[in-house]
Amino acid sequence: VIGYYNFVWEPILGIAERLGFKMAQKNQNWLSLGDLQNLLHLAGFETVKTERRVLLPKRVPLLSDFLNSFIAPLPGIRLFCLNHYLVARPLRTAPQEYSVTIVIPCRNERGHIDDAIARLPVFGLHQEIIFVDGHSTDGTPDTIRAVIAANPDKDISLMIQDGTGKGDAVRKGFAAAKGDMLMILDADLTMPPEDLPKFYRALADGKGEFINGCRLIYPMESEAMRFLNMLGNKFFALAFSWLLNQPIKDTLCGTKVLLRSDYQRVVEGRSYFGEFDPFGDFDLLFGASKLNLKMVEMPIRYRERQYGETNISRFRHGWLLLKMTVYAFVKLKVIR
Repeated sequence: VIGYYNFVWEPILGIAERLGFKMAQKNQNWLSLGDLQNLLHLAGFETVKTERRVLLPKRVPLLSDFLNSFIAPLPGIRLFCLNHYLVARPLRTAPQEYSVTIVIPCRNERGHIDDAIARLPVFGLHQEIIFVDGHSTDGTPDTIRAVIAANPDKDISLMIQDGTGKGDAVRKGFAAAKGDMLMILDADLTMPPEDLPKFYRALADGKGEFINGCRLIYPMESEAMRFLNMLGNKFFALAFSWLLNQPIKDTLCGTKVLLRSDYQRVVEGRSYFGEFDPFGDFDLLFGASKLNLKMVEMPIRYRERQYGETNISRFRHGWLLLKMTVYAFVKLKVIR
């Protein structure tokens, strides 16, 4: 983590030194973000994210707290902040191979279970598949048991949720996982299982430490995403790219991949955000951001659902996501 000054503050800092408000320093070059990134690249590092903080470095009761906590992080205004920070990580050039656990949360997805296994490519040192059922009423658990019996050569298991919501299902599946790499595959198969090896290679080859699916690059099938859902996704993409200081075009794509060791660190720090997320997406995004994991988005071709109906309510869940955005602002941006 590198902390440095914004060069536009040089005249002000010079005056502050002469007036005795700032410790005197020897003359130094004022390096731009590009300068620092180039030096890091030469030393074998890549930038993960950058941050800007503090508009008023002088302590003024109430005013400095308000400006630095709520105004300084805002888009546009933050360009004038005094303190700049850069987070970098060592580049990894040698690819590694991992065992994989694929968690498939499902609720009333009986018509997709056979395809989920039949279409899933073989990759990784070992492949574990965990279905986590959310109290289905259409016979999904029985279908899963039949698939397990029909594929004795595959490591497939079924768990039943204690709670409700996809987030609860993901946490239950990840807690039981034995693979080195953890993956989420939505049981509706709108994200094709055939694309999972691309996620595996991106993480195994060191392209990133948190691989997030992105449905908004390729053209979609006509009924894959409703118009209001599309607008909501684009809004939250802008909001979370700003909140996380890393470009995130699609926050709500269900497919997310990370190492189990990193997920365990997310769990250890979960109390900072709390278990507030019924979807599981933001629990992982916030946790990965707090750990400064390198996020990379993997484009996918989003498909129409072939069986059943979506479990997402546009307006009720949209309101919940908006509240979570405000909550994330307080937790990630506000200086306390």
